[in-house]
Amino acid sequence: MKITHCKLKKSLQKKLLEFFVAEENIRTATDLRGIQLSTTALLYYKIKLIIEYHLSLETHEIFEG
Repeated sequence: MKITHCKLKKSLQKKLLEFFVAEENIRTATDLRGIQLSTTALLYYKIKLIIEYHLSLETHEIFEG
């Protein structure tokens, strides 16, 4: 699973991912990169969905053997 339908450049996506990993809130990341709040919120949401997907795969693998 990966981020799809994102109009942001890959370099900006990576930078926002760094902010996400560093646990920066959405408003701080938006202010530092100079992009719209809703854009950052959507990317953070997509990142959370990807993490949830991979965790569910691992959980299934652990409990199902």
